[in-house]
Amino acid sequence: MNLIKALRRRVWLIRIKVQYYSLTRIYGMDIDKTARIAYGARMDKTYGQGLHIGAESCVAGGAIIYTHDFCRNIHLDTYIGKRCFIGANAIIMPGVKIGDECVIGAGSIVTKDIPSNCMAVGNPARIIKDNIRTKKFGQLIT
Repeated sequence: MNLIKALRRRVWLIRIKVQYYSLTRIYGMDIDKTARIAYGARMDKTYGQGLHIGAESCVAGGAIIYTHDFCRNIHLDTYIGKRCFIGANAIIMPGVKIGDECVIGAGSIVTKDIPSNCMAVGNPARIIKDNIRTKKFGQLIT
């Protein structure tokens, strides 16, 4: 049983490294090595160099982060700070800046900048709590 766990862990780490290489080297995204992107998360590859994700941040499965808007023909930089958590199926629109130590709730649609140390939820995302603190991968410190 321990051998299977060790093998699964090794495969998982290799997949993360391959994904990181693909997003940073091929698409030109600025993603810190300590950030974690779920396999099901979707990063906008149209303007890859416009995506910036800080250290120890986590993007959950189903989340979408945009860096371009086809209808308006614009390409904008989208920033996610350090120690942030982007919930499952959240959508981050192009040009949005999310500060350090933020939590974005599952299913939220972020259309405007979110300052550091805030929790935002809803459609459109609104700040429901401020002065929060997070640790690695955006886990709340109580």
